[in-house]
Amino acid sequence: MAKREVDIIVLSDIHLGTYGCHAKELLQYLKSIKPKAVVLNGDIIDIWQFSKRYWPATHMMVIKHIVGWITKGIPVYYIPGNHDEMLRRFKGFQLGSLKITNKLSLKINGAKVWIFHGDVFDVVMQHSKWLARLGAVGYDMLILINRFVNFISLKLGRGKVSLSKKIKNSVKGAVKFINNFESTVCEIAAENKFKYVICGHIHHPEIRTVVTENGPVIYMNSGDWIENLTGLEYNNGQWSIYRYIDDPVAQAININKKKQVKESPKELMAVLLKELNVNMNKPGPIDGISGNIEAA
Repeated sequence: MAKREVDIIVLSDIHLGTYGCHAKELLQYLKSIKPKAVVLNGDIIDIWQFSKRYWPATHMMVIKHIVGWITKGIPVYYIPGNHDEMLRRFKGFQLGSLKITNKLSLKINGAKVWIFHGDVFDVVMQHSKWLARLGAVGYDMLILINRFVNFISLKLGRGKVSLSKKIKNSVKGAVKFINNFESTVCEIAAENKFKYVICGHIHHPEIRTVVTENGPVIYMNSGDWIENLTGLEYNNGQWSIYRYIDDPVAQAININKKKQVKESPKELMAVLLKELNVNMNKPGPIDGISGNIEAA
């Protein structure tokens, strides 16, 4: 099968290691494309809730596929989020075409692009991490309940529902938080002369222009692989939201599920290091991408 070529993909909030993660669908998407650069914008592996009791084969297959891109010299940027924040201590680490950084600034066709996860603007994260962690556990439980509800709903001939989406959309405070988050991010981006700003964190896929005192900024959010199954793609000079639900090609890809893998965190790291046998002479970050894309 010929893979679809994409200049840049941005993925965030995958939450590998949790019950809500749609790793199989993500793997289908990854197998359908041939990216020139990859940005993993936080909360890729949910280290908060990582447990050897739940690590399905498809979750490991996603990791191995990304590592496969690295071995081919495809630039992969890992920007840690709040659920994988322990990786922030490795800021600046680089191995072959993999680089860990807390934020990323690119210049695409002369326009500056600012990419970061976004939890820095979360008041709960800044002042009550224990509350955020409790909320994450509750969210994962809600996903499990949602699966049971959908199982019954499908048996009754009805469609699927998203309990978490309904709750978020019905709570005015949640809607206000999203709006404030987007406005704050765009105001800071405009002050620093960025035309585009890309975030994750709030699980809300979006591309829209926000007018600030310092001019307009195009705000983008890659969404998540828990509810929305979305990402961002840059191709042919345009940014767009990728939606798995609208991609019949990816949906048709067969994934052979192997036996569930039950590695401990130490064993998982050993597997990754073994897989990451990269050729250090291959292109590093930014090298090998279109000449219209450069570090800002």
